[in-house]
Amino acid sequence: MVDITHKNNTLRTAVAQAIVKVSRQETIDAINNKTVPKGDVFAMSKAAGLLGVKKTSDLLPDCHPLPIEYTAIEYVIDGLEIKVLITVKTIYKTGVEVEAMHGASIVALNMYDMLKPIDKGIEIHHIKLIEKKGGKSSFKDKFRRDLKAAVIVCSDSISEGKKEDKAGKAIIAKLEACEVAIHDYSIIPDEKAIIQEKAKHYQEQGVDLIIYTGGTGLSQRDVTPEALKPLLDRTIPGVEEAIRKYGQDRMPYAMLSRSVAGTIKNSLVLALPGSTNGARESMDAIFPSLLHVFRILKGARHD
Repeated sequence: MVDITHKNNTLRTAVAQAIVKVSRQETIDAINNKTVPKGDVFAMSKAAGLLGVKKTSDLLPDCHPLPIEYTAIEYVIDGLEIKVLITVKTIYKTGVEVEAMHGASIVALNMYDMLKPIDKGIEIHHIKLIEKKGGKSSFKDKFRRDLKAAVIVCSDSISEGKKEDKAGKAIIAKLEACEVAIHDYSIIPDEKAIIQEKAKHYQEQGVDLIIYTGGTGLSQRDVTPEALKPLLDRTIPGVEEAIRKYGQDRMPYAMLSRSVAGTIKNSLVLALPGSTNGARESMDAIFPSLLHVFRILKGARHD
């Protein structure tokens, strides 16, 4: 199965349809009058559709099991056609398009099974996805494309050449995947004055994103938060919470990290963990959604 452990939970919605076409008006009348020998077609098919939605992952090998938190089934009669509409919702890491389409197909098949004794000309058409919301595609056009970032690695050992930087490179890889240009990449020791000088320098150059990695722990040399907080005009606690929550779901020591998020004028400043996994997971937790902040800083509405 595809690895979705790096994704965030969001509200996911999908609407799918199937069309059942009967061959004569008498069949429609029998459905409406509930005189079909096998029972109430709409009610029984709805029950079958609910099971179909919930059982999707049991039948499709690469489909993730997920919590189905809402399902609605509607019928629209138009002449000899019955349109089946299914809406499925979940709060999860992956969408429910397949569940909605599977549910619609099961409803249609159950209607066919119940109606075939009285109508030999039934057809099933146009099983398809009508709408989906909540995944990456719902937000892909909401971010500016002209952003540039500076990545600063805070580490005594890396600046002395004793270790190789991997965390900074993981951050750069994520930024590039989000179409953010890399303005600069530097490695500095854990020195408060140097950390502050870098933030001021990049802000004055108009760099949109100033991202530090390292120095957010609890050792005596971890001073990145202390260096940056006095410079910030405003902090963004929700971003800090999102980073820690995402990390905590994956390993218990994430609660010890002191990540920082805030602004200096129109520049966004982040201080992320110095471990490679910590930096990568922090970026996964907040990107690309965090890029919406640059529209807000320019005066755009949240919606």
